[in-house]
Amino acid sequence: MSKIRATFYGDDFTGSVDALLQFARRGWSGRLFVGIPSERRLRDAAGACDVVGIAGIARSLSNADLDAEVRPALTALAATGAPIVQYKACSTADSSPTVGSIGRAIEIGREVVGAGVVPVLFAQPDFGRFTAFSHHFAAERGTVYRLDRQPTMSTHPSTPMTESDLTLHLRAQTSLPVSALTLTDYSSSTTIAAHLQDRPDHAVVLDALTNEHLDMLGVAIRSLPTPVFAVGSGGLSTAIAGHSNPEAPALPTKTAATGPVLAVSGSRSSQTRRQMDAAAHAGWLVIPMPVDAATRSDALAKIDRALSSGRSVALSSDDLTLPTHASEVLDLLAETASAVIAHAVSVGACRRFIVCGGDTSSRVTTLLGIDSLSIVACPRGNIVLLRAHAQSTAIDGIELLLKGGQVGDVDLFDDIRAGKSEGNA
Repeated sequence: MSKIRATFYGDDFTGSVDALLQFARRGWSGRLFVGIPSERRLRDAAGACDVVGIAGIARSLSNADLDAEVRPALTALAATGAPIVQYKACSTADSSPTVGSIGRAIEIGREVVGAGVVPVLFAQPDFGRFTAFSHHFAAERGTVYRLDRQPTMSTHPSTPMTESDLTLHLRAQTSLPVSALTLTDYSSSTTIAAHLQDRPDHAVVLDALTNEHLDMLGVAIRSLPTPVFAVGSGGLSTAIAGHSNPEAPALPTKTAATGPVLAVSGSRSSQTRRQMDAAAHAGWLVIPMPVDAATRSDALAKIDRALSSGRSVALSSDDLTLPTHASEVLDLLAETASAVIAHAVSVGACRRFIVCGGDTSSRVTTLLGIDSLSIVACPRGNIVLLRAHAQSTAIDGIELLLKGGQVGDVDLFDDIRAGKSEGNA
């Protein structure tokens, strides 16, 4: 008999990892596949795990490419018989009618999983993401901003967020009706479920400011007729999983690297730049990503010398002159980053890596030939250290931290090198 309780497709790798973490924190066992696994492997995982996910790249795709990416993944997940299928999107809902369209994903999900109400929950209070009266808010450096005024998301290079009202944001991406349930509708989980069932043709944006709101919404979502297709952040994953299992083993919080660490960044966010600067201050070699093939061999030699001497290395991208087209930038950075990682592995210089940028992480993991990921440790907050599983014996077992551009404290890089966890030096 299948053990599976939910499945999810993540529209980028960092978001997929976050979903895996949120389920794990509530005591659910899980497995995250990199791409669609074989029917047998998916069936085996569904029989052994509470939740199974597929990490994808839909967040960076045009509508022309979205269907071919999302539909087969959702079809495979629905075939497990899981009562809930989540489309895991970024907690800042960044998307547009032409790039990473969440509205189009909702349409595909209803066609594949079932034509019912689609709960939409982007709030993730533990991560500084809140929704009130359909307006979304996101924290940055200790300040909570309305989404269209948040410094990073309002200027995102691919999908700048110019609208904080999620109902309006999604209506621009789909012909389906998009409505909302707000905090004033939350008298009980039963009432919320009744409101949702009254809107079978709608995508319904849900408010949440606290984990208690998530728990209430989770009860309502789990009570809906199955299968349920739902869309949202790691906050939705938390809601689906419900209360923690007290018998579940605690996630490890720290594990030190066995050697130097190599960080590669496709993120141009200000927080990643601060992390790069802090790494340089801690003694890391910080240099631009060697995107120019003509000079890459010289850069690799420099990287090799540093790593072989035990010095960690970080490769930045915010100081590069890059193509103006977003997809060209992403391809160039991902191909370069994966080539550098593969080189470091092949010469035995490094086994722990940090990849910055959700879209970059997606592409790099795929280019490295990684099949699936499991959690090694959760040193702090939503930071997760992962073990890679791959057919290549060289890549199999490497450790990865895949992080969004805004994620992590300033000293994150060196803390991951040293194996520090929150509150532990």
